Amino acid sequence: MTSPVTVEELAIKNGQCIGVLTLNSEKTLNALTLEMIDLMSAQLQQWQTNDKIAAVFIQGAGEKAFCAGGDVQALYKSSIEQPGGPCEYAETFFEREYRLDYLLHNYPKPTIAWGHGIVMGGGLGVFAGCSYRIATERTRIAMPEVTIALFPDVGGSYFLNTMPGYCGRFLALTSSSINAADGLYAGIANYAITHTSKQAVIDELTSLECPAFEINNNLDNIFNHYQSQCIADIPAGNLATNQTLINDLCRSDNVEKIAANFSSLKTDDKWLQRAKNGLASGSPLAIKWIFHQLELCKGLGLKTVFEKEVLLATTIIRHTEFAEGVRALLIDKDQSPDWQYKQLSEVTNEVIAPFFEAPWQQNPLADL
Repeated sequence: MTSPVTVEELAIKNGQCIGVLTLNSEKTLNALTLEMIDLMSAQLQQWQTNDKIAAVFIQGAGEKAFCAGGDVQALYKSSIEQPGGPCEYAETFFEREYRLDYLLHNYPKPTIAWGHGIVMGGGLGVFAGCSYRIATERTRIAMPEVTIALFPDVGGSYFLNTMPGYCGRFLALTSSSINAADGLYAGIANYAITHTSKQAVIDELTSLECPAFEINNNLDNIFNHYQSQCIADIPAGNLATNQTLINDLCRSDNVEKIAANFSSLKTDDKWLQRAKNGLASGSPLAIKWIFHQLELCKGLGLKTVFEKEVLLATTIIRHTEFAEGVRALLIDKDQSPDWQYKQLSEVTNEVIAPFFEAPWQQNPLADL
């Protein structure tokens, strides 16, 4: 049976190797399972102390996706099997997924993510943790958690807050997709290179003759070279063009005011229409906890952010709203979730507060 994460070591001319991790579940768009997370973590820890490995390259199998997120159906099953919690599989999944993301963010060697196709949710967590984040002409980045009553986790509470203006808040509340140009603008991607150049890029990487300590400079040169050749083939983005409007829509301390701004938005722009619909169809509970979580995590370090994310993910997974969102979108596919609260105004601070209260004595990520 083929492993859901394949491992290779490509020889470099300087005598070292590039470790290659391939998310290898093409049928599920390389969605992360707990097994995949554990395989990646173990391999990265092994390579971390192996002097032979100069850099790590992470990619998705097939042409459609780098990684479409976490295995939400398994999380759903865990949530409905143990209503009120503890939801053992789901809670273990979140803890280990965030450990993997944190390991990538702090990895001592260059990590390269080839983010072709869909890069969503848990896939964006892996992508964002890498030091070289390459988007292609077909990259589609999104954090669509509001649609299933979750929240943009996997470090989203950190990196969404670093985006220009109110772009992070906009993406979190509307589940909007962005492309490579948007990714560069928002800082979530740092290179845009066409997918047809992938093999040429890998060939250049394996041709390096420099010593390990010079690898980073050479990587920048290689990626800059290919980006300059490809940039004309990268589609235009939406964030920069609409930055003023995004700021106007999302600039408020009150998320009900933001929702009202969207509902009164009149536009022929299809991307903005989808954003408007994304917010309108999201869970009112989730809209409130997403807004609060982003505010709560502003300016915090990554370790603290992951501790706050594992807390919120745990309390959400033990509640029925998430299961209902997944049921409507992915299980029965009736697209008609019966949200617990029909209006944002019904979701008071008192309703939200318990989701931010620790359900255990010690945070499972306290030792990060």
